[in-house]
Amino acid sequence: MVGDTAKPAQDTGRGSHLKHGLVIGKFYPPHRGHKFLIDSALEQVDHLDVILCARPDQSIPGSVRASWLRTIHPTVNVIEVADPGRDHDSQFWADYTRKILGHAPDVVFTSEEYGERYAHLLGSIHVSVDPERHRVPVSGTQIRQNPMAHLDFLEPCVRAYFVKRVAIVGAESTGKTTLAQVLADHYHTVWVPEYGREYTEVNVGPERIFGYQWRSEEFIHIAQRQIELEDHLAEQANRVLICDTDALATAIWHERYMQSLSPEVQALADSRRYNLYLLTAVDIPFVQDGVRDGEHIRAWMTGRFREELERRNLEWVLLRGDHDTRMRTAVRAIDTILKDRSE
Repeated sequence: MVGDTAKPAQDTGRGSHLKHGLVIGKFYPPHRGHKFLIDSALEQVDHLDVILCARPDQSIPGSVRASWLRTIHPTVNVIEVADPGRDHDSQFWADYTRKILGHAPDVVFTSEEYGERYAHLLGSIHVSVDPERHRVPVSGTQIRQNPMAHLDFLEPCVRAYFVKRVAIVGAESTGKTTLAQVLADHYHTVWVPEYGREYTEVNVGPERIFGYQWRSEEFIHIAQRQIELEDHLAEQANRVLICDTDALATAIWHERYMQSLSPEVQALADSRRYNLYLLTAVDIPFVQDGVRDGEHIRAWMTGRFREELERRNLEWVLLRGDHDTRMRTAVRAIDTILKDRSE
């Protein structure tokens, strides 16, 4: 086929109805070219298998890519397999495919030059879909080389992986929320509010805050909900996601109230990755809003953040001075990570 649509399977000589179809690839990462290929296949078969080939040296694990495909295409059967190489050995891949599926598919859909021979060796029909990439002019290699320039070719769940994440942390009343909102406006993106504050206001309230007996389970819940909220909003982010706190902050608050670290909250914090932390200094006046713990712990809290950020060897910048000074420092740091083309 030449052009930007798939050749209808009913024109291939096996009748008007095909049951089993196959799409195979690395999907490294899945992009809208892959989506067009899979959607085209789904229109023509009753059952579609998608074989995802993964190697340990690839920067995005195969299990993550398979999860994305299942999210994007919930009706297909995604099969993750080990990729032994042999990229140009169509006979090997035909034999390997029969072993994986237990049969040969009725039809194979590809956008690649190898597709015709691969399908022939399987004894399957081949349908070529947009081989010239007219419909979706992008490749996985281009995306890996410069993700920020190609976010529009990614579905939301994949975009969320590539957007840069910035966490603003610090003691109470140091301007974190205001800064998060202003930075989000500056970068025309979204920001993640602090769920712990919402939880405190709704479930504790100002009348009980200073005598409240916290439980470890509450901090675990807060950290989990913060993560869920962040991952949801990451799908809507424009290149960068601004996070007003993170699970590491929840871990430090657990230490504050429970006099110990929570292994469960620590594990949640360790599972996250951020491209940059912005630590707000305590050189602005404290304002009591009814639910804040108090000015007396701000220095301790700031010190604990510094210790944890340095111990974990994380990228972080200290923000001090008035609002404009902090904003300039933050923008310089964020602009730097946005220029970084790494995943």
